[in-house]
Amino acid sequence: MRFDIITIFPEFFTGPFDHGILKRARTAGLVEIATHDLRSFTHDRHRTVDDRPFGGGEGMVLKAQPIYDAVQSLQIAPKAERQRQRETVILLSAQGQTFSQAMAQELAATERVVIICGRYEGVDERVNELLCDREVSIGDYVLSGGELAAAVIVDTVVRLLPGALGNPDSSRFESFGAEDTVEDATSADGLPRSTYGAGGLLDYPHYTRPAEFMGMPIPEALAGGNHEAIRRWRRRMALKKTLENRPDLLEKIEISDEDREILAELRGYGDSGVI
Repeated sequence: MRFDIITIFPEFFTGPFDHGILKRARTAGLVEIATHDLRSFTHDRHRTVDDRPFGGGEGMVLKAQPIYDAVQSLQIAPKAERQRQRETVILLSAQGQTFSQAMAQELAATERVVIICGRYEGVDERVNELLCDREVSIGDYVLSGGELAAAVIVDTVVRLLPGALGNPDSSRFESFGAEDTVEDATSADGLPRSTYGAGGLLDYPHYTRPAEFMGMPIPEALAGGNHEAIRRWRRRMALKKTLENRPDLLEKIEISDEDREILAELRGYGDSGVI
């Protein structure tokens, strides 16, 4: 897989991509990441990439021509052919659709992603219309530029690539992960799994040694070897964590009868059946 990042600050990325999983993935040849200085595609001696907005207003707007030339230099496929070529062009913008784990999984199935980092007051809208397949935002807040967002997207996608993580299940059994399949019901040794696909929920809490810290012991369910008891506890805690921190996620996922009973208890409804 290859990422091409168009930015006015290419030196920004010398740090984020040189550590941990991203460094290992690059070294192993699983992913190639290239940065492209937008100022290299200007045509004036001042290397101007921005201008004042038509209609007035505060701030400056990134010009269309340098971005257009930068994308053309990458020889990316035309819009109509990109899906077949497994390529895509993304504009990072506060006006974009919210980045999610599901979108990361979509991008992980492509072979090439071009990311245009917005900056200043925004980007000439004709860039979006002529070149981009989608606008993306990493959250409901405004950054100084798209570089941080680009690093977040690259990190999120690369860890989903086969071989990027030491254990391939690590990207499945975590927050926002996919649902379990029938084959997931048992582990390699034939025992019931105590872990499970999150199915859009937040992850359950984790503990490690020592079993007691500052007078706080680990939950009793985790101290025994009963895989089914551990699975039930983890499911309950994942539902509790999601209910407390991201209740909106519960409206987007399929809830089982067992989950409904747990949520009713957590909400204090007892056996009323009100969810």
